[in-house]
Order: sequence, then C-alpha cells, then structure tokens
Amino acid sequence: MNTTELRPGIYAVGVVDWNVRSFHGYTTDRGATYNAYLIIDEKIALIDTVKEPFAQELLERIREIVDPEKIDYLISNHVEMDHSGAIPAVMAKATHAVIVTSAPSGYNGLKLHYGDSYEYMPVKAGDTLSLGRHTLQFVPTPMLHWPDNMVTYCPEEKILFSNDAFGQHYSSSRRYDDEVDMAEVMAEAEKYYANILMPYGMQMKKTIPVIEGLDISLIAPSHGVMWRSHIGDIVNAYKHFSDDTPDHKAVVVFDSMWHSTEKMARAVLEGFAMKGVPVKLYDLKVDHISDIMTDVLKAEYVAVGSPTINNQMLPTVASFLCYMKGLAPKNKKAFAFGSYGWGGQSAGLVNDGLEACKFQIVMEPVKVQYIPSEAFLQELSEKVAALD
Repeated sequence: MNTTELRPGIYAVGVVDWNVRSFHGYTTDRGATYNAYLIIDEKIALIDTVKEPFAQELLERIREIVDPEKIDYLISNHVEMDHSGAIPAVMAKATHAVIVTSAPSGYNGLKLHYGDSYEYMPVKAGDTLSLGRHTLQFVPTPMLHWPDNMVTYCPEEKILFSNDAFGQHYSSSRRYDDEVDMAEVMAEAEKYYANILMPYGMQMKKTIPVIEGLDISLIAPSHGVMWRSHIGDIVNAYKHFSDDTPDHKAVVVFDSMWHSTEKMARAVLEGFAMKGVPVKLYDLKVDHISDIMTDVLKAEYVAVGSPTINNQMLPTVASFLCYMKGLAPKNKKAFAFGSYGWGGQSAGLVNDGLEACKFQIVMEPVKVQYIPSEAFLQELSEKVAALD
C-alpha cells in the first residue's frame, strides 16, 4: 500500500496486518491496521507508530515523503505496544526527536517500556504544540482504555487523531469509511467497543461531549478506516454503546456434553421468542466469546447454561463468565441453567458467576438430572416467557 495524503502535508503512513486473527483474546477475522500519521510543516511530527514487527514498513512509508531523521516530534497517544512498538526503530533514525506523551501516565509508561534515554515532553489537558502552520491540541482521555490515553486534535485541518476511540480491527486497501462496506465497518466498530472499551462507558460518556465540542471533518483512529462521511453515525453509535440502558433483546450462551443442556438452551430460546424478545443462541463449542460479547453489550437478558463435570461447570463456560466479568456490562437481567448426572453444582456456580458480574438474577438456577423431559422443557419456556 502507498502512503495517503489526507490534507496538504498530512499523510497516513501506517500499516495493514492482513493476517492477524487474535488480539487480546478476541478474534479479528477481518485483520487489523496500525495507523500512524505524518505531518510535514516547519516542524515534522509523527503521530503514533505501529506494532514492532512492522517498524521497517513504517519507516519505508515515511521515507516516501521525508527522511525519518528530520522528524522533530513523535506524538505517542497511547503506550500500548500496537501503537508504540516501533518507537525504538523510529528514534534510532530520528535521533533528535522529542517524544510527546500524556503526563504523568504516558511519560511513566513509555520510560518503563523503552527506557529514559529519549527526550520526553509530557503534556496535559489544554497544552498545544505549534508545528508552524499546524497546531496540535492534546486532550487526555484516561482509561479509554489505559490511564495514559489521549487524543490529538489539529484545528486548522479539523482532524481528530482519536487513538483507540472510534477504531475497528478491519484490514482494507482503502482508507476511508465511504470507500468500504459500512455494514462491515460498523459491525467491527461495535465488536471493538464491546471487547475493549465496554468497561469504560462512564469515561466515554464524559469524553463524547468534549469531542462534539470540536469542529471535526475527519476522525483518524489508530485502527481501521478513517471517518469522513459518517462521523455523526459513529459518534451516535458510541453514545448508544456507552448508554447503560439496554436494548430489548436476549442472549443465551451454553456448552453441553450430551445435549441435555443444549435442549434447555433451546427451550430458553423458545421462551424469549414466545415473550417477543429478539434472542440469539450461542454454543461455546463453536462461537467465540468475543463475538458473544458484541451482543451482550446492549442485551437486556443474559442466560448462561452448563452441565456439571467434576463438580464444576465446563471450562468453556467458566472462561466466558471470567471474560464477561472483566468487560463489566451494565444493567443485565440474568439466570443460570444446566443439566447434571449426580452432583448438580454447575447451575449454582454459573449463578454465582452471574452475580459476580452484578447482574440482576431474575430466576433461580434451573437444573435437571440427565435428560430433560418434554414437559420440563415446555415449563422452562413458559417460565422464561413470563419474566418481567
């Protein structure tokens, strides 16, 4: 891929990772990008770098425009290594460059990652940096999704370099939202939010008004395509994602050994359908937890089932509950179910896991020994259909 000139003197110089299929434990079926941006002015600034294995590709793209030795500032919006991993390679060329990062978290984090031999410029809210014709304004966005996160705004060009916000793990030879399939991009944006930013909805709700207060004609995130034609759509989507009010829908998640818990799951599914609640069924043997969490994000109901094995729930269910707890979805109604041979502990353990997620338990754990009868399954469907 060639570099792309976004505005006169401003270039996208990041890289596409076509083959990555896992990122922090969630699946990236459409690959990923690590976006970096170069501004040529009286002073030259590079905004973010890329994952370390792609450092030389980044430098090659920069060389298409300018000798990397001429870089004056390296703006590090985020310490995480998919953003900062190429800093040593860049700084080995741009030996006089100053690294601009958030104070104190970015400064401390970069020193712990890459040492203190570089010259750092810690910045705080309201600080600006003049490059000549262009000004960079720095806006801290702590815990979106690390303490060091910030975004960088160029008012002259109305560009928001938005870091992880508004990103998607989506590989494409195209750069902009209006050049790709918007259904795919919005699906990946929702999955990205659900699996990375969901725990920080409160911080996001505080950040969105700040972003809306800026005059923006282009959002340039650290991952995925840039937003120029659908800025309002993605900002409104983030408002929806971060709103703690759930949509009227249900998610049923289960694993099963000999199909008994699966039969229960399908009865639960039928109950929600009888109730008129849109519902999705996920089998943990074949569905990845990161795809499930994309639906959990705005679900009103979450039902989780497991059979009992060795006095425990199945490991797949335990993994899902652990992952879901870490992402901290809000305002869910939930219940547990499962089959057993003799011990019968799994439904109670799943219920404990749902309580640990701080969900509202709307039904006592439902369990059945060995194989559920048709009458039992019909009764379970009717109980679900009668839920508030």
